[in-house]
Amino acid sequence: MSARPCSGRAFNSLALTAAFFLLVLAACAPVPEAPDRLTLKPVSFAELPGWRADSLTEAMPALLKSCDRLKPQPPTRNFGPEAHFGTIADWLPLCDAARSVPAGDTAAVRNFFEASFKPYRAANNGSADGLFTGYYEAELRGALQRSARYPVPLHRRPDDLVMVDLGQFREELKGQRIAGRVVSGNLKPYEDRKAIVEGALDPRNLEIVWVDDPVDAFFLQIQGSGRVTLEDGRVMRLGYAGQNGHPYVAIGRELIARGALTRETVSMQSIRAWLAANPAEAAALMNANPSYVFFRELPGDGPVGAQGAALTPLRSLAVDRRFVPLGTPVWLDAEHPDPGTARLRRLVVAQDVGGAIRGPVRGDLFWGHGDGAADLAGRMKSPGRYYLLLPKGLIPAS
Repeated sequence: MSARPCSGRAFNSLALTAAFFLLVLAACAPVPEAPDRLTLKPVSFAELPGWRADSLTEAMPALLKSCDRLKPQPPTRNFGPEAHFGTIADWLPLCDAARSVPAGDTAAVRNFFEASFKPYRAANNGSADGLFTGYYEAELRGALQRSARYPVPLHRRPDDLVMVDLGQFREELKGQRIAGRVVSGNLKPYEDRKAIVEGALDPRNLEIVWVDDPVDAFFLQIQGSGRVTLEDGRVMRLGYAGQNGHPYVAIGRELIARGALTRETVSMQSIRAWLAANPAEAAALMNANPSYVFFRELPGDGPVGAQGAALTPLRSLAVDRRFVPLGTPVWLDAEHPDPGTARLRRLVVAQDVGGAIRGPVRGDLFWGHGDGAADLAGRMKSPGRYYLLLPKGLIPAS
């Protein structure tokens, strides 16, 4: 579904996983528009706003984590959705070179990128202006057993949930997915949020952990990953494992339709405030979104993005992988969510995806965890641009 953001610029929004900003983006009215198309214009590093000021060494761990995900893949496999992004073999030498750069040596890191990559300004049908939002790793309180204090379950993925990437069957369906269960040889819809919340899966014993707040559980599903602090102090890290296949419905849109919020005031914070002030209506409002996310427990570092790499705060970006390959270094130039604060001009790596992250110039910046990260991510709806850094020698289509 296409939507026109409140700024008047055109972007796509379609929910699939856990990106928060659909709550804001979906508040704007749908309009017909030309199909999205990534266009790339070559530029110099000197044209990247703020390139000389960024501490590029902070981005190297993120890049190396992405390189680790590339190494086991067949060298002949395409790196991205289009052949002009090259093959895995085109990127592996750059990964080898990155591993040899002295850690913490800013000049060496900058020389590595300038010697190995060529920047390209990304645009959608020639328009380089895009929308950038933020997400974070949610923090919840929970227990391994249900109790009056911890009544809300978080579920693991059911073994009969079938998730289908339609692009594997038809080229024109690339980027579209559905999910359900097979009944008598046919794929049928899975239970929606309301049914699951009301106990449809209870006999299956799919609960990973129980938490104390249904609103926190709801926003955890929007974010797609989080950490649950248990009563004994242990921290359980959870990541996205699947979704029930129902479309995401933005409750922010509903609150705007009711007149409870406006386009200017809708945010994660204002939606949470409304839910807290209206507990009798909160469950029904959340159930208006039929999408439901399942989780898995994550060992080691996290959270883990769609590429399979652990995310790095302020250096990992969620993108629309129909246009931008995961693992691509990206130069971001966007407004900071705090008015008056210097723009976010930094090197990031495309390592994740999100339901609301749709379009050639669209990104979701990972802020980390904690109250500060939640606050800034929840308020971020920043106009900006980005530039893809591609290996020298590739000639992407313009």
